Amino acid sequence: MRGSFRVLAAALLITLCACARTPAPPSDTAPEGPGSLLPRSTPWTTTWASAPQPPLPGKAEKIANAQPIRLIVRTSVGGERVRVRFSNLYGNREIHINAAHIALRSRGPDIDPATERDLTFITAPTAIVLPGHELTSDAVDFALPAFADLAITFWLTGEHEASTTHVLAQQTSYVGALQGDTGTAFKATRTLDSWPFLASVDVQMLGSTTVAVFGDSTVDGDGSTADANRRWPDFLARRFNSDGARVGVANLGLIGNRLLRDSPAQSSDFGDTLGRAGIDRFESDLERLPQVRCVILRIGVNDLGFPGTFAPNDPPVTAADLIDGFRRTAATAHAKGVRVIGTTIAPFEGTAIEGFYNAAKEKVRTEVNAWMRSARDFDGVIDADAILRDPAQPTKLLAAFDSGDHLHAGDAGNERLAAETPMDICPRPAVVHG
Repeated sequence: MRGSFRVLAAALLITLCACARTPAPPSDTAPEGPGSLLPRSTPWTTTWASAPQPPLPGKAEKIANAQPIRLIVRTSVGGERVRVRFSNLYGNREIHINAAHIALRSRGPDIDPATERDLTFITAPTAIVLPGHELTSDAVDFALPAFADLAITFWLTGEHEASTTHVLAQQTSYVGALQGDTGTAFKATRTLDSWPFLASVDVQMLGSTTVAVFGDSTVDGDGSTADANRRWPDFLARRFNSDGARVGVANLGLIGNRLLRDSPAQSSDFGDTLGRAGIDRFESDLERLPQVRCVILRIGVNDLGFPGTFAPNDPPVTAADLIDGFRRTAATAHAKGVRVIGTTIAPFEGTAIEGFYNAAKEKVRTEVNAWMRSARDFDGVIDADAILRDPAQPTKLLAAFDSGDHLHAGDAGNERLAAETPMDICPRPAVVHG
């Protein structure tokens, strides 16, 4: 859904089963297989991820029986083995995967056929993903580069609505023509700007680690250029890997997400799409990823803006409310041995969403940011407020960094925020030369 908050605001205005049982969480090591280049004990690292969510009410993508779906994702770190996690977290019926392949994308919907590999599930080519569950494929030997476009193609048995998806992909993917044979050449018939049924891609490579970036639309990529990989986490991945380190960056941003409250389900425009409260989804989202050693937290602007707008019945949030939520979230990370980095809330005066900004909300933002800069609850702080604001009008984004909606940073703002993030703010593995 490329329209993002601006469109959402406008909307307000006008067979053989490889796993028929509940799947166990994926192991952090891979089974040894023929041709395996790495030892069994090599840990997994997430090279790409999204936060699964329900679709917007009445907007679920419809997939016909035997109609191929080709999803395009951008890697952050390379590896020698790959596995893919499919998600049916919000479905109320089984998903029958008839076949699944991976390959490097060449251009548009096309792949490099020399790189195509089949995915299996407990050695079988088919699988069932139960409602409310996820399923991870077997490991497949695959030389996956960093910063490459990976195409994940799969076929479903029966007609489906994408009840589990990721709405704000900012990436074009494809639905193909109906095929009676999964070996038939893929022919795109329409495009997608979401990621249905896909949750993450992991790789195996010695000396790598995962950093999760958790938050709202400022993490998800709202305001960035579509099909250009210019979200803030994309720039962070380039920075963290610029000296030869191997750092996978997992984007767990969710448009409209709030730290303290769930999606305003009473809204016919949003329903449950904007996700559970960040404080509630934080632990489960991290647990689905392997060897996360550090999480960067950027959330809170929607807690301020939604009361009186998208969630008219919710009371205004106070600084004490947000501070307590941040402290509890940081404590959850620390209890798991994960380093946690806070990010101050950037200014948003001038946003076109009526009622989203006012002087009282600005006062709370200022108080929360002041607390965060001196708080000991975090292992570090990225001062997005100081980096992105207009020095002459500190309640507003600097024009050069503004996407144009006065709420989200654009490409230049995302790049600057990543450039100002210290390389060592999260633990990184030793730099690999050569």
